[in-house]
Amino acid sequence: MTDKPKALVRYDAGAIHLHWLIAVLVFFIGAVGLRLDGMAKADQPTWINLHAIFGLLFFTLVIIRVFWRATHTPPELPADVDAFSRKASHPLHMLMYAIMLAIPPLGIVAFVWHGRAFDFGLFRIDFGVKSDRAIFHPAEDYHGWLVYTLFALVALHALAALWHHFIRRDDVLRRMWPGPRA
Repeated sequence: MTDKPKALVRYDAGAIHLHWLIAVLVFFIGAVGLRLDGMAKADQPTWINLHAIFGLLFFTLVIIRVFWRATHTPPELPADVDAFSRKASHPLHMLMYAIMLAIPPLGIVAFVWHGRAFDFGLFRIDFGVKSDRAIFHPAEDYHGWLVYTLFALVALHALAALWHHFIRRDDVLRRMWPGPRA
């Protein structure tokens, strides 16, 4: 008699794709954002616009991901996951979602109240707003502080996933890892 290996209960394909697309965008948009102040002034407008356009894509995907999460029940944690991980997982995920939903509107306010227009190449969206430091400066500050908070939470999230995978040797990371369902 052979014991059958337990089936791995994974997130669905939609959740996995959204998770990893958002992760790539956090890395890319964050890297561009961190480099903006060190760039030559002549290059900044192009990169700021690129940062903003990808930020809009990020915002759209986060909204879709929140909707997906609300309408698709995530799989239960594996039975061997400890009590601390069980208690911390949901609130930390919800905090990451809240921060990811708050960052883009602050970025949009900072962008628009700098007097900028979204340039999509084929068309532009210009709100005709004059630059107003009293509005864009605090929005930029809050945007930046939340981004650094998100970076810290993403690092904690990644470290926890790696800890589960390499130290605990449970299936927490494999539930969200892309690839075959086997």
